[in-house]
Amino acid sequence: MPRANYLFTSESVAEGHPDKVCDRISDEIVDLFFREGEKAGIDPYQIRVACETLATTNRVVIAGEVRGPTIAPEAIEAAARAAIKDIGYEQAGFHWKTAKVEVLLHAQSADIAQGVDASGNKDEGAGDQGIMFGYACRETPELMPAPLYYAHKILEVLARERKSGVGEAAKLGPDAKSQVTVRYENGKPVGVTQIVLSTQHLDENLSSLDVQNIVEPYIRATLPANWIDKDTVWHVNPTGKFVVGGPDGDTGLTGRKIIVDTYGGAAPHGGGAFSGKDPTKVDRSAAYAARYLAKNVVAAGLADRCTIQLAYAIGVAEPLSIYVDTHGTGQVAEDKLEKALGQSMRLSPRGIREHLRLNRPIYARTSAYGHFGRKPDAEGGFSWEGVDLGDKIKAHLS
Repeated sequence: MPRANYLFTSESVAEGHPDKVCDRISDEIVDLFFREGEKAGIDPYQIRVACETLATTNRVVIAGEVRGPTIAPEAIEAAARAAIKDIGYEQAGFHWKTAKVEVLLHAQSADIAQGVDASGNKDEGAGDQGIMFGYACRETPELMPAPLYYAHKILEVLARERKSGVGEAAKLGPDAKSQVTVRYENGKPVGVTQIVLSTQHLDENLSSLDVQNIVEPYIRATLPANWIDKDTVWHVNPTGKFVVGGPDGDTGLTGRKIIVDTYGGAAPHGGGAFSGKDPTKVDRSAAYAARYLAKNVVAAGLADRCTIQLAYAIGVAEPLSIYVDTHGTGQVAEDKLEKALGQSMRLSPRGIREHLRLNRPIYARTSAYGHFGRKPDAEGGFSWEGVDLGDKIKAHLS
């Protein structure tokens, strides 16, 4: 039996964290290829992007493999600078205007292309082998684990207030990390025992207590009522001064925050990161599909908690396996759910792309504050957060 009473901790990082700067730039490049491909009349199913970014003191290196529209390095550089500016970096060691940006993108390997591309009777294959996981639970209205959900929300609120330029939050910088320890009773989240926040600040004279006085009202307003009490322990800028931040303080790389991107450690993660990859890469698209399926299982009342695994081989269209674990909360047998899920949605790379409408420039917005637990938007972003598949799943169970 699962434990009823315990503590669980998850962390998040802000959009100005050096790794998230790189995720943002890589995803801006994916979006750029889809936008320019549409202008050039290129079939979006033929666009390929695998883009990695490195950022350090006043330097950004963009590398990877692409196929699709011809885009000048200057346009890619401009996209990177715009992303850095939007995040808010205008400091001596990392500035959107003065950082050196090097573009090292090259054509996708023909060996990979022949395995992935559709031809004749062969459907579009997976861009790589791998295992992907999706998860959902009833801890929050968005069906996400509470520790990660609130760790994200704290940083999202602080970033919004910082960028507004109004009030005390304007004294904060773009780089930040949060961590929330949630107390569970009878398996349900009921309070917070520890809150950790390290945030860059622009004024060297601010103490840790000064920073806590700035951020505490926002954090209290973000967490559920009565979750913070007199016994909650606060750790705000526990090392003291945090003025030098972002890539000037620590080198960033695309794809280094995969647990932040998914479920905060409350569920498994597959072998690959998300950012910088077009949706033929099942590391990304199948992880989105697995979340979509798990969320619909829970939203439809078929389980209170659900983990789904999908597995793929490079160049092979259909998943090798579908695994479902409802952690003892399911209303139907898991083997029946596995069969029903495979019948409810085509889980080939093309089937996923079509069902979730992934061939569009929707990826930069995923690069910070989690790929899951977000609301679908009018432009097609976060379509995998929809809960429109429940009736079809139930129909295949009957």
